[in-house]
Amino acid sequence: MVNEKTVKTKTVKTDSTKKDSVKKPVAKKTEKADSSASVKKTATPKVAPDKKETDKAKYVPAYRTLYSSKIVPSLKKKFNYSSVMEVPKLKKITLNMGIGDAKLNSKALDSAVNELTAIAGQKAVVTLAKKDVSNFKIRKGFPVGCTVNIRGDRMYEFFERLNSVALPRTRDFTGLSFKSFDKRGNYNFGIKEQIIFTEIDYDKIDAIRGLDIAIETSAKTDEESYALLKEFGFPLREKPTKKNESAEAE
Repeated sequence: MVNEKTVKTKTVKTDSTKKDSVKKPVAKKTEKADSSASVKKTATPKVAPDKKETDKAKYVPAYRTLYSSKIVPSLKKKFNYSSVMEVPKLKKITLNMGIGDAKLNSKALDSAVNELTAIAGQKAVVTLAKKDVSNFKIRKGFPVGCTVNIRGDRMYEFFERLNSVALPRTRDFTGLSFKSFDKRGNYNFGIKEQIIFTEIDYDKIDAIRGLDIAIETSAKTDEESYALLKEFGFPLREKPTKKNESAEAE
């Protein structure tokens, strides 16, 4: 027969060992929690940069500041706009370069894309034919040129380079025609040589190419668009007044 005392002592010992085994990991968890809490407390808080410093460091093109500071008040006074939001503004500038032998001469297409990218400061996209043209031996999907759309700060930067550097370098330049508006406030004109842009190196080009430039504005009439471009100093020819027209008719 087994004594009841020995059985009780054994059961008591086993219960005590189980309790110890259960308590030990709990103590470890609390220690880990305490250590993590101390680490969080000691971590340095992130300091957000001041808005004033970020605004000072932000770059603003010269033509954008010119538009907001001088052109908007001038046009508002000239056309009697009731709100600043009615004043026309530049939306985008589109550059388009056509290449007749793009399908046969892939090097010409690559060089045109690189030149247009350098001029615009933005990657140019290859344009494909939308339909078959038998006279030009072109099928639908053939590459026919490249194009790029410029908006925002790049648009103002390109317009400044075009206005102050590129156009004055053209040969026998006497100004741009005032008749190239599309009756919706947009202006289109062509450039015969791409070498007028300083970004193009004359020794590295393979051929002289021309390009089309379309300036899209928010103006509703051609008169408003003409006034907007003239305020930027765009070299448009002066429109003849009614007195001059009557004198020429006589």
